[in-house]
Amino acid sequence: MNFLQVPHSIIEENVFYALKEDLGDGDITAELIPHNNISLATVISREDCVFCGLDWFEETFRQIDDEILIDWSVDDGERIKAGQVICTISGSSQNIVSGERAALNFVQMLSATATIAARYADKIADTETKILDTRKTIPGLRMAQKYAVSCGGCKNHRIGLFDAYLIKENHIHACDGIKNAVDQARFNNPQLKVEVEVENIDELQQAIEAGADHVLLDNFTIEKLLQAVEICQGKIISEASGNITLDNINDVANTGVDYISTGALTKDIKAVDLSMRFD
Repeated sequence: MNFLQVPHSIIEENVFYALKEDLGDGDITAELIPHNNISLATVISREDCVFCGLDWFEETFRQIDDEILIDWSVDDGERIKAGQVICTISGSSQNIVSGERAALNFVQMLSATATIAARYADKIADTETKILDTRKTIPGLRMAQKYAVSCGGCKNHRIGLFDAYLIKENHIHACDGIKNAVDQARFNNPQLKVEVEVENIDELQQAIEAGADHVLLDNFTIEKLLQAVEICQGKIISEASGNITLDNINDVANTGVDYISTGALTKDIKAVDLSMRFD
């Protein structure tokens, strides 16, 4: 599988701030352990999930103690079962317990994101439609979560406000119309893709006539989606969004839209239950 490539500098930064807020001036509880103690610890999953976050886990212990050794039994994107061993860790007892919470936080959150993405992807696996994420991510962890989405089998939308246009209702009002907004986008950055959010068939026609590349069909009914898809074919890329759930996503995909986007992949997550125990 092709996963989003996250620059290691971003992983380093994510981990740096996680450790800064957790360790502060030092782990006073870890200091209760004799300095020379060496331990072997095992991390297991308490539930079925799609694993994700290996690089963040490793980076956490690297920043604390680069002599800690990690032996992996799984890899990112792998579906694992409850009770399955994820990895074993050996090294300084003090440093292992100091990094435990931050390291587990990363893999619990990213595995949760990958797991939800996989559930959505599985629901429409028999269609041609692809699922996209959104910018509804945990602040400071967007690249990490978008990586997790790709590990779960879904696709990444734009990374931020800088790499593609998504002209929404407020932009349209402020620019006095869809055509004006699209024309200005083409003038400012002709190399970037332009997507327009529309709320009805009339606005869809305006987006097509304005020369947009991609249209987001916001909160369209199934009936309206079927009509919109027929209009879009061969003219513009179609994307459905708004109130997408596991219960209705298959119905939406069966309308023939090219993409479905949902913030649920990154915001409606519950941490996967992982556990680290000293052997």
